[in-house]
Amino acid sequence: MLYIFDMGNVIIDIDFNRVFDKWSELSGTPSEEIKSRFTFGNIFQLHECGKISDIEFAELLCEEMDITLSFEDFAEGWHAIFISLRPEVIDIMERLREQGHRVVVLSNTNRLHLDYWPAHYPEIAASSDFLYLSQDLGMRKPDPEIYKYVLQSEEFDAADAIFFDDVEENVKAAESLGIRSIHVVDKDTIPEYFRTYDFSAEVE
Repeated sequence: MLYIFDMGNVIIDIDFNRVFDKWSELSGTPSEEIKSRFTFGNIFQLHECGKISDIEFAELLCEEMDITLSFEDFAEGWHAIFISLRPEVIDIMERLREQGHRVVVLSNTNRLHLDYWPAHYPEIAASSDFLYLSQDLGMRKPDPEIYKYVLQSEEFDAADAIFFDDVEENVKAAESLGIRSIHVVDKDTIPEYFRTYDFSAEVE
């Protein structure tokens, strides 16, 4: 089987409010004002697809939110999104690989975050066979093509893949291609899914 894991709020806890709070602290603009002006719109999506640089992203987003931040301060806030790993998920990923399954990460992320999470959370790469990251692929979930790309690259049929993601839209997109998909709603979703799973069974 091919097991595909999203990263944010699946393998690692994240919270965007931490970003707004840090930008507020560094800019002097109330956090609620920043939050109300921030959107996951075109600028955000272009960055996740690797179409604009980190510096362009910071400049455009600060302009959109009407705040003044140095690039260093912007990055400090951007990295504040990360909270901590979910060790129980890392353990499941490792056990699946030991059993002979293929385990990969498929994440909408961005180059700026690569300055942070690989160094602070090396367990993610260590417990995965491959990392499929949106900024490297030039596309992002829920675009059906990104799921097709992973299946083709891994040489698996959709029926032989299982996908875990915290965003319902991404889950539905994968399901539409025939991939069994699990909506991760909290920390218990994945451990509960594997609660009765036999990690000792032989893989054909």
